[in-house]
Amino acid sequence: MPQYNIFVETNVSPNPAFEETLSKFLQLIGQPTRIQILLVIADEPACVCHLEAILKARQAGISQHLMALRKAGLVETRRDGRNIFYALAQPGILDVVRQAAHVAGISGEALAALAVRPVPDCPCPQCNPGVDPDFTCQKLHPAG
Repeated sequence: MPQYNIFVETNVSPNPAFEETLSKFLQLIGQPTRIQILLVIADEPACVCHLEAILKARQAGISQHLMALRKAGLVETRRDGRNIFYALAQPGILDVVRQAAHVAGISGEALAALAVRPVPDCPCPQCNPGVDPDFTCQKLHPAG
């Protein structure tokens, strides 16, 4: 049986690029808010006010997470009137999240709960289809 000295540099892979890339990717999606965002938009796009209502977080923080997910190519945007909707650009990311949840002992039902619509007290156009989209998200952000 060969002996390995973990402190000798020659035992380290000479090309750690893919490990570093994978590590950075897992760090990117490893934040709780980002996982929640990916699960909320798993089945259909959502606007920021919808994410605010579900995550009970401030718009500024959510927007920063969305920007990081967009830069990574995981989320894409579509404008509809005054609302910007965020959708998965890489649906395969959900397989990673679901598999990680399975390994961690988290049920699929717990993950799916974030994608349920309509959400009570959510002012977004998806949860209030009969309301003019120009006025829906103003409940969270009153003018003035």
